[in-house]
Order: sequence, then structure tokens, then C-alpha cells
Amino acid sequence: MDNRALIKAFRLTAQLLELHDENPFKIRAYEGTATALEQLEFPVAEVERPGLPDRTGLSKTQAAKVAELLDTGTFEELQRLLDTTPPGVVELLGIKGIGPKKVRALWRDAGIEGPEQLREAAEAGRVAQLKGFGAKTQEAILTALDFTDQSAGKLLFSQAEQLALDLGARLEPLPGVSEVAAVGEVRRALEVVETVALLVAAPDPGPVHDLLNAAPGLRADPRRSGPWAWRGTTAEGGVAVAVRVVPATEFANQLASETGNAAHLDAPLPHPAPGKPNTLRQWLKRERFASEDDLYAAAGLQYVVPELREGLGEIELAAEHKIPRLLEDGDLRGSLHNHSTYSDGSHSLRQMATFLRDAGYEYLGICDHSQAAHYANGLGPERVRQQQREIDELNQELAPFRIFKGIEADILGDGSLDYDAELRDTFDFVVASIHSNLKMDEQRATERLLAAIANPHCTMLGHPTGRLLLRRAGYPIDFKAVIDACAQHQVIIEINANPWRLDLDWRWVRYALGQGVQLSINPDAHHTNGYADMRYGVLAGRKGMLTKEMTFNAKSAEEAANYFAARKAKF
Repeated sequence: MDNRALIKAFRLTAQLLELHDENPFKIRAYEGTATALEQLEFPVAEVERPGLPDRTGLSKTQAAKVAELLDTGTFEELQRLLDTTPPGVVELLGIKGIGPKKVRALWRDAGIEGPEQLREAAEAGRVAQLKGFGAKTQEAILTALDFTDQSAGKLLFSQAEQLALDLGARLEPLPGVSEVAAVGEVRRALEVVETVALLVAAPDPGPVHDLLNAAPGLRADPRRSGPWAWRGTTAEGGVAVAVRVVPATEFANQLASETGNAAHLDAPLPHPAPGKPNTLRQWLKRERFASEDDLYAAAGLQYVVPELREGLGEIELAAEHKIPRLLEDGDLRGSLHNHSTYSDGSHSLRQMATFLRDAGYEYLGICDHSQAAHYANGLGPERVRQQQREIDELNQELAPFRIFKGIEADILGDGSLDYDAELRDTFDFVVASIHSNLKMDEQRATERLLAAIANPHCTMLGHPTGRLLLRRAGYPIDFKAVIDACAQHQVIIEINANPWRLDLDWRWVRYALGQGVQLSINPDAHHTNGYADMRYGVLAGRKGMLTKEMTFNAKSAEEAANYFAARKAKF
């Protein structure tokens, strides 16, 4: 059980306590435990149980619950609450926008004990008649239910990749196994994955089947499986898992065949030689290759990295050898858009800076929330000045490492930016983001963004659609209009690298690059562990053919400083 699972269990306990209207102090204690676990930078499961209080900072009582959870998968209080709550009601707690108090009203006052009953009641108009609900809440509930249904059986890329890595680590030691690789959506780094697929090179599929059939957390589907293919689902969430076994001599062909989507494999080759195959799929059927490199070379193509194999024109570019050198993790020299304990972060400004410095980066852009974000402990003017004084002191102490004075300024309802112009002048750069009044149609959302982009203080546009993958759809926007405005006003667009966001969507990266818009891989880190999310942003950027030259935080600290200074000098 990893830290995320522990955090989830304690948050669920707090929700269940609130659902049953129990002691508010106890609720806060469980929420505090979850928050404390979020701040830890090591796997709690690896700590000796007697040492949990000292290592985690938890009380002996809460540490004992953590130990019980690690050893048994539950603890007494959580199990008591689960035993007295219908499973369908627990499901309702997972629906975005329906908190424990509303779930309690639905359950106690209307007898609703699950998502299907809730849908029936909402569609019949009965939810709107309940005290504290109304027509708008009923409509929001139906929208949330639709989104929950669409998200069922899916994983974030980060979760799917970890599952693939865990399965691969179990399969690799099996007798006769020479290679294991993730394929399909995971190897292409899609932001949401429906099937976690692996390819195994082995002469005998029997041991693979035996291991997977006995693996905890997996459920086999014999009807969809065969001698050389195991198919099933995860026990939790019902995500599809597929493992194919092939002889080692067929591994390269099958790797290519199961990585690219149909549009990539069946795209006509622009200049096929007479009598030669006309698509990659035809080449794979005709010849056996030792590597994927050999396949693309035989087809007269530049090698296409797995992330690009989406059938979106990459074959034509590869035929002309025009796929550029794509951004790599090592190209990033700084991290912009990060939070500290000044707003809603888990680590201090000093901790965020020294951790990044020690990881080999040149600079940190701190962007705590602005004052309009009351829910996130947004900074009022005096706290802005306090933070900037601390930045000045740290910059002297930590040089040549540099902290840039930034802010994540809320884009207000009319498209203006938080704070007055005089205070905004004190920042090196401003990330402008929407956090409130998210229920907008495309015209309203686009106009709001365009007004913010036109503001001379807007250096960078943060998470353009506000989406939370598998949790909340983003507000609809006219992407071309927004990107064109960023080009006109020389505003950088972030790829928010948090795996729940990955926003700007990679499908619009190539258009942004075509308009000359720079992109920044921003982790939106709220703790030091969050810096690692930049890797997901790099993968998303690569899917859109992002290069080092067009990535803002691939600049050196000096180049970034000069850019910020030159931009400020213009106004």
C-alpha cells in the first residue's frame, strides 16, 4: 500500500465521519493525518512500525492506525464506518461536487443509496425538490454522474504506467522471459488509459498465465483470453489489462504493431518503392525485424518515437525526415509555477528552492495563489511583500541559484487580473489562471481568457481549460482564438504537468508552435515531490512535437531573467 492509498483511506474516513454527522474534532484529526502523509517524501510502508510516530510526525494513535492499515488493508474506525454505510452511498462520496452533507441528505431524506438511484431521482426532478438542492444542483449532479460514467474503467497515465511497471517487474524474473515492454496507450503516453497492455518475449506462455491468474488485484477473463494472450481487469476500478506473449524472434514486430494506433500503422507511405509495402502494417506482415529502427528504415522513414504514433501526420513528416529533435527531461533548467506554505503548499519557500537546486536545476519560479483565492490561503499585499523580501534574502544566500518572484494571479470574472497594477509590477512574471466560476459556455470562457491575455502583466497562461482528468471536464474554449491571442501578445502557455491536468492538451501543442507561441512545462508543485511531475509534461509536449528551442523553462536562469526584464520594460 503506497502513500497515495494511505491518504485516500484517511480522507475517506473523514468523509464517512462527516456523512454520519460524527464529532467534528475527529473529522479534522483524520483530515490532518491525510495532510501530514501528503507532505512525506518517503514510502511510509518501508518504515519499521514502531518508528512510525518519529518518522511521520503523527501521534501514536494515528500512527497505530497507519500501521494497521498497512498490515491489514483497513483499520477499526474505517471498517466500522464502511460496515454501517451502504456501498452505493460510499460510491456517491466519490462523485465530484457532491460532498458528505449532500450525500447524507440524499441518503437519509430521499432514501437514495447509489449512483443509479440518484440518476433516476434527478432525471425525474425529485432531487431539485429536496431542501438545499434546487434545479441548478440537480443539473450539476446529472453532469457529474455522466462524467463519472465516462471515466469508469480508466486510469491517468501516471497510474497506468505504474501498474505496467509493477506487472513488468513481476513478469521479468519468470523462466524464459527475455523482454517485457508496455505497449499501446501506455507506451504512447496518452493522458488517460483504458487498457494497460504489455508484451512479453518468452517461449512458453504458461508461467505468465499462472502468475497473472494468481496476482492479487487482478481478475482474469478466460472468455477473452487465449493460449498466448491473458486478458482481464483490475479488481479495483475494472481497468482492462492485456498481456501478450510472443517468441523472442517476433518481439520487435509485435512491439511496433501493438504500440502505434491503427491510423499510424495504416497511413499510406508517401513514397513507397515499386513492389514494396505501402503501410507499416504491410511491412510488419511481410518481414521480421530485429528492431523498430529497422522497420522504419526499411519503410524509408525517420524513426518515429512511440509518443508520436497517433496517425496525425507523423508518417508524412518522417518520410521527409522533418520530425525535429523533441524536448527531453534533461533539457529543462528551471521550474516555474510552484507553490509554498505562503499559500497552499506543503513545503516552505526555502525547502522548495533548495530541493530544486540540489536536483540540479538553475531556478525556481514561485507562484503562490493571489488574494482572490481565499480557499487556497491566497496572499494579500503585505504577505506578497513579505515573501518578496524572503526571496531577496534567499537569492543572496543561494546564488547562483535563483528564485523568480511570481504569482498565480486569478483571472477574475470580467477577465481582469487579481491585485492592482502597482502590486503586479513587483513580480518578475505572472501566471494567469481561472479558478472560480468554472461553469461557462465557450464564448464566455474564451472572452474571459482573451481579456486576461491582453493584460500586459500576463506573462503566462496557466492550465487553459481548468480540467481535472477523470474528475472534471474543462470549460470549453476556442483554442485557436486563445492561442492566436497568446501569439499576438507574446504570452507563454503552460503545459501544466500535474498528471490530473496535462493542460494545455497535447493535441493543441503543434498549433501553438506553428503560431510561434512558447510553452513552459510547469509542475504546479505544491510539495517537493511535485517537481517530478515535469516528466509527464515533457511527455505531453513530445506528443505535440515540442522542442527544446520552444520550451521556455529550457532557458538558462540568465536567459529567463533577461526575458522577464525585457517584457516588463515594454510596459
